[in-house]
Amino acid sequence: MPIKIPDDLPARPILEQEGVVVMRRTDAVRQDIRPLRIGLLNLMPNKISTETQIARLLGATPLQVELTLVRMTDHVARHTSADHMAAFYRPWAEVRDERFDGFVITGAPVEHLPFEEVGYWPELCRVLDWTQTHVHSSFTICWAAQAALYHFHGVPKHLLPDKAFGLFRHRNLAPASPYLRGFSDDPQIPVSRWAEVRQEDIPAGSGLETLLDSDETGPCLLDDPAHRSLHMFNHIEYDTGTLADEYFRDGKGPLPVGYFPGDDPARPPENRWRGHGHLLFGNWINEIYRTTPFDLAAIGGSRPAANDSGPAEAAAG
Repeated sequence: MPIKIPDDLPARPILEQEGVVVMRRTDAVRQDIRPLRIGLLNLMPNKISTETQIARLLGATPLQVELTLVRMTDHVARHTSADHMAAFYRPWAEVRDERFDGFVITGAPVEHLPFEEVGYWPELCRVLDWTQTHVHSSFTICWAAQAALYHFHGVPKHLLPDKAFGLFRHRNLAPASPYLRGFSDDPQIPVSRWAEVRQEDIPAGSGLETLLDSDETGPCLLDDPAHRSLHMFNHIEYDTGTLADEYFRDGKGPLPVGYFPGDDPARPPENRWRGHGHLLFGNWINEIYRTTPFDLAAIGGSRPAANDSGPAEAAAG
């Protein structure tokens, strides 16, 4: 089943052209199931690109997904039109009484700042705490993953002398994890950040498990079962040309490692992570479907047993 997004969201024609099945609201209500409610708190400057990237991965699963776009309540986006934000985004203060099967929080270009100096840090802390009572499973990306580790576990971020930038091989440390089902032993994943979380800072007894890591760029993906969260420090959701766009935007600084064929920026890059991006998000959605309660009001409690029905099965019963 497809993803349900607003009929006039800019991502719709792009996804339809790519073959992603996108459902209109009038068609969705005819199906006798409860769709998975997924929220996206989009902190990235280019919100339309990020909407498309995340919706593409969510829409590739066989389940019906209803995507809600969320913004920080008082923060004004400077790189996306006010009309777009007003038409498609809901402030978090408006959705805080609602419950979601899954909630994605993106990165933001504020890594150089201490967390407490980010203007919307107090509200983001409230959002993270809210996910523990109103969200079944969360997925944080890049800076948001660093923020969640700091907020929940006191894990610091460390500024890097140079940007970690490029396509890096990673080790699959937990092939039996349901989130890495189908992953190869050495997936290549785009990295673009100015800060890192270090394995030695992860507290003993925290329950955090590193699922993917790299010799060059450190931890990549952490499972945080105590907070029903996955924390991804890199950008498995990126489009083929996103790193190239960043390279040319930033004035052609150091080349992204292992990205351009022959390290020649005149040659188009080849996407070697697309399949793993679909696997990771598909596995995450599958785990949500398998464990989330059918009754939305029950979301936020402990995980149901593994043999409990997901929302579609419960609806059909």
